[in-house]
Amino acid sequence: MANVQYYDVILKPVVTEKSMADMAEKKYTFLVHPEANKTQIKEAVEKMFEGTKVKRVNTMNNEGKTKRRGMTFGKTAKTKKAIVTLTDESKDIEIFQGL
Repeated sequence: MANVQYYDVILKPVVTEKSMADMAEKKYTFLVHPEANKTQIKEAVEKMFEGTKVKRVNTMNNEGKTKRRGMTFGKTAKTKKAIVTLTDESKDIEIFQGL
């Protein structure tokens, strides 16, 4: 496995209707590094966003889709999503407040 640092783990937030509705329950969705595990994701969120305390991390691996251009077939990149649940006394993540 590659040497993944905490600032390399979280790639970008996922902004969809469902992820925005889950923010009321303190659930935040991120695209993460494909080789990051749940412990690394928890550590990255707590270090990058001050005052947050992670309760649970759920991850899902998405395989790349098969795409075609003429007679040639290829695949898009694999992705990994993480749904991070914060504790009740934890601060909210401000990156999502203006959306």
